[in-house]
Amino acid sequence: MQHPSPSRTGVVAAALELFAAQGFEATSVEQIAKAAGVSRSTFFRQFGGKEDVVFTDHEHMLDDLRTFLDQPHDDPWEAVCEASERVFEHFVRDPELARRRYQIVRRVPVLRDREIVTVFRYERLFDQYLRDALPGIAPIDAVGFSALVTAVHNHVLRQLLRGRKVPVSTLRAALDDVRRRYGVLPEASDAAPDDVVVAVFPRSMPIAEISRRVQAELS
Repeated sequence: MQHPSPSRTGVVAAALELFAAQGFEATSVEQIAKAAGVSRSTFFRQFGGKEDVVFTDHEHMLDDLRTFLDQPHDDPWEAVCEASERVFEHFVRDPELARRRYQIVRRVPVLRDREIVTVFRYERLFDQYLRDALPGIAPIDAVGFSALVTAVHNHVLRQLLRGRKVPVSTLRAALDDVRRRYGVLPEASDAAPDDVVVAVFPRSMPIAEISRRVQAELS
């Protein structure tokens, strides 16, 4: 995942420190710029405003995930889960910064509203990707899977943000369960290349995924 430049990271750290010390509303752009050692014009060139400082990592991550999902993937369901893991890995790398941001967002209503919108952007990105990658998928399957992946991700992430040490493997196991519930978690198979397979699919598996797997076996 592409990381923000050191200068941007320094501005974010300075802003979060000021927000925690004197409040979001009471902190000015000028104060943030001075604390970070940048000019006011540099601040506005890097960020649109105080809210954008708090959520700048998400903008980078969303761009990264669009690039990632634009690449070919053999299993679209797995690709969505891997995208979720990439976001989680970002927070695991610097959990203290993530926790400081979390505490500030919880205290400021306008930031909580912005967070809701940001979460929906991830969900919408996954939803649109599945619709594009699996032509014919029922919209309820695409949006349902995307919403569940996002909700499970946020549930595990909150454990990290509340001070627990949570490895990426915890999220991976939870997302495997999501795929299992949808009937799209591949099971181990020892089938030979020339075997003729009569497939039995879970009732929960979306029709579009059944079609994709059958076509993949026949091609």
